[in-house]
Amino acid sequence: MVAFYSVHCRSRRLQPKRPIGEDPQIEIISLAVALVMGSKDEKPSSSGFFSAISSSVRNWGSAVHKSVNGLLGYEGLEVINPEGGTDDAEEEAHRGRWKQEERDSYWKMMQKYIGSDVTSMVTLPVIIFEPMTMIQKMAELMEYSHLLDLADECEDPYMRLVYSSSWAISVYYAYQRTWKPFNPILGETYEMVNHGGLTFISEQVSHSYAPAFVVEVSHHPPMGAAHAENEHFTYDITSKLKTKFLGNSLEIYPVGRTRVKLKKAGVILDLVPPPTKVNNLIFGRTWVDSFGEMIMTNLTTGDKVVLYFQPCGWFGAGRYEVDGYVYSAGEEPKILMTGKWNESLSCQPCDQEGEPLPGTELKEIWRVAAVPEKDKFQYTYFAHAINSFETAPKKLLASDSRLRPDRYALEKGDLAKSGAEKTSLEERQRAEKRIREARGDQFTPRWFNMTSEVTATPWGDLEEIYEYNGKYTEHRVRIDSSDSVNEVDNTSIEFNPWQYSDSASQ
Repeated sequence: MVAFYSVHCRSRRLQPKRPIGEDPQIEIISLAVALVMGSKDEKPSSSGFFSAISSSVRNWGSAVHKSVNGLLGYEGLEVINPEGGTDDAEEEAHRGRWKQEERDSYWKMMQKYIGSDVTSMVTLPVIIFEPMTMIQKMAELMEYSHLLDLADECEDPYMRLVYSSSWAISVYYAYQRTWKPFNPILGETYEMVNHGGLTFISEQVSHSYAPAFVVEVSHHPPMGAAHAENEHFTYDITSKLKTKFLGNSLEIYPVGRTRVKLKKAGVILDLVPPPTKVNNLIFGRTWVDSFGEMIMTNLTTGDKVVLYFQPCGWFGAGRYEVDGYVYSAGEEPKILMTGKWNESLSCQPCDQEGEPLPGTELKEIWRVAAVPEKDKFQYTYFAHAINSFETAPKKLLASDSRLRPDRYALEKGDLAKSGAEKTSLEERQRAEKRIREARGDQFTPRWFNMTSEVTATPWGDLEEIYEYNGKYTEHRVRIDSSDSVNEVDNTSIEFNPWQYSDSASQ
């Protein structure tokens, strides 16, 4: 018998007096045949500023069981149409990028990993990839970096958090893409300049490996580190993802640490983003939802902003919506924020009860920029710029992601070559691992040092935190001050993140 699950969302409006950081009032009982959120809107509280979104689950279990299980006959499978209800699961299951025989094949291969962390799985076809790596994707957060400039220039400590948290939310428009980025090679880097006066460097600092042609679930997920800086701020992140494979969906938990230092304001901000869920991985059209709380804390003053990402409900109810408050160190609401993470965010001063102050109006803080129409990979103009050599500095590091032959081949539409190059890179990476173990060597990142710090996250402690060592700044000063590198064509540089020159022959 198919075990199926239900989701119950209680009526919710913003409660400014709720203890900051407490779990939102949403109860996820379990999941499998269908995920259902929201069904019948209730009348919003007349005293509240934000509309309440409520849901009830009524008479849907048997209908979903029949439509999905009758078609597929697979236990533990959920198919979710974000624009529909529970009666179209059968139709939705036929949609998506896979043919029926491909869906069956991947389901048989993957179902034994239900409940596991699959961050490091490597035997995946390039047809599901986008021409970008994970450490390039880390740079997408810099698209609206001008919001951090405004935060640094702002004298109001609460508006400073409005600008900063809007910056943190702005990247979610890009994160809704349904293509998988390439896993970086150990030692791979990405550099970016010519955007907002900042310099960005990221590096793959640790990795896990899988044997050839074997899907491996690793207990040591790969990690990346990044540093960005301009005259207004520094940005530092240790990025580590924890995943949970659920059959036809994947939950992603950001077990990392993000810190921003505003130079003029002299404050340090800490960011804890919400989890994300990728739905309909094999059956149905793949789509992404982020839900739960995002918390940004001013570690210098104790002020913070708590923003709640509404989960997607029936027929798209609540999808993309985000709202919350900026709180003082004494947990008193000061500014309310509302909007959609795929569209825009606005703010308005509020009283101690969280109500808008008389005589004030909503002020738009951020709006998503225009995007290319019918882009194959749903890229923004900034995503294209990230792949472009126009944002590259003089004389790229040979380990830069732009130079990866599998990524470049996919960008040019050559899937066969991309797949072959991907296999070649993975084989050489395994060869490097064998050499490293045989010689008793340890990999040491070039631009980041591991610290002894431990950071607690809602999904477990992060025991490996990397800090920028400043050497890349020195490297760029030397390169930029040299006239001889002007003649170097970045496109002619061969991709080389390797630690051992003899690993190619292993």
